[in-house]
This record gives sequence, C-alpha cells and structure tokens, in this order.
Amino acid sequence: MTTLTRRKRPRAQRELKTERMELRLAPGAKKIIQRAVSVTGLAAGDLAYEGARRILEEHERMVLRGADRDAFLAAVRSPPEPTKRLIAALKRHRELIG
Repeated sequence: MTTLTRRKRPRAQRELKTERMELRLAPGAKKIIQRAVSVTGLAAGDLAYEGARRILEEHERMVLRGADRDAFLAAVRSPPEPTKRLIAALKRHRELIG
C-alpha cells in the first residue's frame, strides 16, 4: 500500500471545500494524475494538497549528514563569541524595535 492513502480527520477539524482552482495540464500530466487518483483513492484536490504539503514539509526540514552535521553540532556546542559588528547590530535593533 502506498503512503498516500485516504486519511479521515475528526469532524471538528474538517474544512468545508469552498475554494476552487483551475489548472491547465499537458495530456501526459493529466494521465499521471488520473492514475494516482485511481491508485490512492484520493480526490484530485486531496492529492494535490498532499503533494503540496509534502513539498513544504521537505522544504522546511533540514537534514544534515556527515561533515555538515558534525560542523553544525560543534557550532551549537561551542558557539563563537559575538563580534563587535553583531553586538552593534543588536544594540541598533533594540533601539529601533524596543
């Protein structure tokens, strides 16, 4: 079974479907979407929502491996002292913003 399966949300969390979107697609893209709809059992709009949600989730998550992960963890464990420019910028920010 695929990971894109129909998920039921509790009634209190369901939103009414009142908005519409119109798309122009290449015939090949339409066929792929129709196949995905038939495989998952999701409506085309729900399929689009799931795809968009996944893309945003991946975009918002950062996965670090190897040397990148080690450099990040080292910086978190022992951060460098703030520079004079950073201290000055923070002071200006406090003066402007409060």
